[in-house]
Amino acid sequence: MAYSRRLKGLSLFANVGIAEAYLKQIGVDILIANELIEKRARFYADVYKDTQMIVGDITDDDLRSQIVNAAINVDVDFIIATPPCQGMSMAGNREEFDVRNQLIYYAVDVIKRVKPQFAFIENVPTILKTKIKVGGEIMLISDYLHSSLAEYHFNDETLVKAMDHGVPQMRERNIFLLVRNDIDLEWTFPSPLPHITLQEAIGYLPSLDPLLREGLDFTLEKFPDFLKKKDQGLAVSKWHYPPKHSWKQVEWMMHTPTGKSAIYNPVYYPQKENGVHVVAHHNHYRRMYWDKPARTITQNNGVISSLACVHPGRAYEVNGEMLYSDPRVLTIYELLIVSSLPIDWPIPDWAEETFIRKVIGEGIPSRLVKEIVESLMAKL
Repeated sequence: MAYSRRLKGLSLFANVGIAEAYLKQIGVDILIANELIEKRARFYADVYKDTQMIVGDITDDDLRSQIVNAAINVDVDFIIATPPCQGMSMAGNREEFDVRNQLIYYAVDVIKRVKPQFAFIENVPTILKTKIKVGGEIMLISDYLHSSLAEYHFNDETLVKAMDHGVPQMRERNIFLLVRNDIDLEWTFPSPLPHITLQEAIGYLPSLDPLLREGLDFTLEKFPDFLKKKDQGLAVSKWHYPPKHSWKQVEWMMHTPTGKSAIYNPVYYPQKENGVHVVAHHNHYRRMYWDKPARTITQNNGVISSLACVHPGRAYEVNGEMLYSDPRVLTIYELLIVSSLPIDWPIPDWAEETFIRKVIGEGIPSRLVKEIVESLMAKL
């Protein structure tokens, strides 16, 4: 689709640029980006070679002024801000007035000084109930945004589910869409799309056995077709390779049906070295469902014991015993699909698996951003 104009963008709290994956394609050129952590900034710069990456702490007045001046010099008219959500996330240890929640203040300062026509501010749904301290006053973050950015009008409905916008993942986010008051335009979420199930998203991919931490010989003893399946996976993508797990966890998941948690297994359940049953959340050690989108992908998506991150698997029978294939977490390739990133997204070769998994788990699904920003571009 051809757009009548292109927007010049600034990305704050850019991480490795997952949110930006489709923006250039739909008419938004991110010219400036800021990221605190050097390793993530390096990843971003490797992927987005035309973007000026400013590495450093946005809370530093001098660095923030550098960001603002760079944005003004290139006439930035679009800002996307995705401040860290760990201080508010239901998956984290939420503390009242967590210092990470105060980062929204610095995003607001940049927006007020750059004065873009449009801004996209994303975070977890609990941002609507989270309070911060501003000048000695305690207020809800949403109230602070509205009062501080009165020169912008906001969308009324701010909660959005990724699965309603072409992403095979149930991730819910809160997104404030800001349009400067002198622009006669209403920016809202686009109409929902049909949900994409995991069967539709990754069901066509070849099955993989896990690589066991006990070594290759032990892996081949337990999974004689391991190497054959590995080759089939690598024929699809270098990122569709077997995740590594311990045998005890793999055995628990081999006896766990699609959509179920191993903690409810009658025999092969998570247990400590002394045989005591592991007490865990009902979504730990859980396989995903084939007929639903994936649950929210978390930072810890490479660990079987994490939240609902195990491949759905398929039933098969051995000597009268019902077992389930793919007793493993999703591969990097499957994560790209479930997070709606391009399957040819140029992940730098130097990035290690744990780092890739972490940043994908932190990121807002790329297609969700694309669908929302594309609805704006269509009105310009």
